[in-house]
Amino acid sequence: MSNESVTLTAQSRHTSGKGAARQLRRSGHLPAVVYGRREEAESLALDTHELSRLLSRIHAATTVIDLEVDGGKPRPVLIREIQRHPYRPELLHVDFFEIRADVKIRVQVPIQLVGTASGVEMGGMLQQLRHDLEVECLPGEIPSGFELDVSDLDIGDAIHMSAVDAGGIAILEDLDETICMVVPPAIEEEPEELEEEEVTEEDAEEAAEGEEEAES
Repeated sequence: MSNESVTLTAQSRHTSGKGAARQLRRSGHLPAVVYGRREEAESLALDTHELSRLLSRIHAATTVIDLEVDGGKPRPVLIREIQRHPYRPELLHVDFFEIRADVKIRVQVPIQLVGTASGVEMGGMLQQLRHDLEVECLPGEIPSGFELDVSDLDIGDAIHMSAVDAGGIAILEDLDETICMVVPPAIEEEPEELEEEEVTEEDAEEAAEGEEEAES
């Protein structure tokens, strides 16, 4: 299933630097850039609340956004990078990539596992090794995600890239690569008991003689 386009407004930004970016954030806006179809990247300012609401309902990497800059004609873009504060729930910066409807692009599409593997019910553990895969397609064909049913996986079974039904879209991955697998339950090893050292009568006598020499 492909994503529907959504709209986001922005204003041109003519200031730069860390100080200007901090002042912009304090005013409820977010610094951003858009690049791709023009010689130089354009600096923008976004409404932080508007962007946060948008991000809460889309998959950022695969959703085509109609970006309206200064009230102009919408420009189709994809989010290429979102910078976040390392420990606070705060957005810092966004990079947009402008695209063309008739030119194929490469995007990372998320993989979602559905169902409960039969091997897990038998005590095994489901391991997901890949959480997304790269495809190449037109912007209007970008899938929102790929679902893989793991219900039939027994212990030792795996699902590979070749099992993904991309509906004719080119998958740019090694089709033999493993996406997920059910591994046997971990076996806890019991700690080995320390063997008691046998003390012979001769050893005891030697130890006693050593103590006597030390006292003399």
